[in-house]
Amino acid sequence: MGRAVLKTPAAREEGERSPDSDAVADILRQVRARGDEALREFTRRFDGVDRASPVVGEEERKAARAVVPGEVIHDLEFAADRIRQYARLQLGAISEVEEEILPGVVAGHRLLPLQSVGVYVPGGRHPLPSTALMGIIPAREAGVERVAACSPPDGSGGINPYTLVAMEIAGADEIYCMGGAQAVAAFAYGTEAVRPVDMIVGPGNRYVTEAKRQVFGRVGIDFLAGPSEVLVIADHTADPVLVAADLLAQCEHDPQARATLVTTSRALARQVMEELDRQLAALPTSRVVKEAWDTGGAVYLVSDLEEAAELANEVAPEHLEIHASAADRIVPRLRNYGSLFLGDLSAEALGDYATGPNHILPTARTARFTGGLWAGTFLKVVSYQRLSPEGAKLLAPVASRLAALEGLAAHAAAARLRT
Repeated sequence: MGRAVLKTPAAREEGERSPDSDAVADILRQVRARGDEALREFTRRFDGVDRASPVVGEEERKAARAVVPGEVIHDLEFAADRIRQYARLQLGAISEVEEEILPGVVAGHRLLPLQSVGVYVPGGRHPLPSTALMGIIPAREAGVERVAACSPPDGSGGINPYTLVAMEIAGADEIYCMGGAQAVAAFAYGTEAVRPVDMIVGPGNRYVTEAKRQVFGRVGIDFLAGPSEVLVIADHTADPVLVAADLLAQCEHDPQARATLVTTSRALARQVMEELDRQLAALPTSRVVKEAWDTGGAVYLVSDLEEAAELANEVAPEHLEIHASAADRIVPRLRNYGSLFLGDLSAEALGDYATGPNHILPTARTARFTGGLWAGTFLKVVSYQRLSPEGAKLLAPVASRLAALEGLAAHAAAARLRT
């Protein structure tokens, strides 16, 4: 049969230079030069809020706790426990090493936590407390000495109470009410009120993403996140109701989100398309969802699951779901994805909140060369070596000859002196 396209997404222009580059560069320059004054000015201009300081103090934190229902706090703590448990599982899988690889030549590596991290938590149409948990907890569990978090102000002039409480539950040392490119600048360069950090993580809008791109090198970043994505591989045994629900859930993130169905069954494709229309009509977020599906939705018909896996590897989606009876057969073929969801009960929506693996994941085909945020993001693997006289005697002749070959006479001399 070969691959057939039943619905394709609208073309998007992809360019290395963002149309917002110059505007973001100006924001970065001004915050770097004028500190809190510029940060306050941009918060007033872009968020409509005039704060004397971006620092979120104890009174604001107490006020947030007072308005967040106990059930929400319970749910956030439940999700936080799963994320901590998973981060500890990850940390248990990596370790420091040391071995005598030649007589008298000891080599190894240490795992050193970063000293400071800034976690960006988006605001936008709705609060995203789950992202606060996902960004802060792995850093905390990895042993980062100082974890700072920020989020833009909502209509009240402060961080949304749900997000603020999540930041506290996750264990942020410092919390700042600031957003956009100006927040990235404050974390990268520091201001009077905000101490600079060594790495900035977390998703944001295109201005945040462009700012992270421009400050990279001054500080580390996780990756450049774009609109959210899901790809669902399904065969004839899949439930069209569940497949449609998961596609629509992804579209709900953003009008630019992308949702893709790859199926071996023409009948299932038809049923899913019908189900999409039915479920869409009942969604209060239907305007955003419909725009995302109309412009970013895609449906492909393929011959078999092996071809489906090949297509998934080409797309390299942020989220990859498998709704197929022989899912385990193709898992070894799947190479490029941010997070994998196996079986029709493993909904991405569950993973977004409460399973434990992180939902801050690579998008825009960057899953070809990076994974998502994890506890190891916040660790440096640093090597070391220790030589005895015997070991130095073994290595020095080789090192001196190779140094001479490269024209590095001082290197060669330093190596020979070790004998």
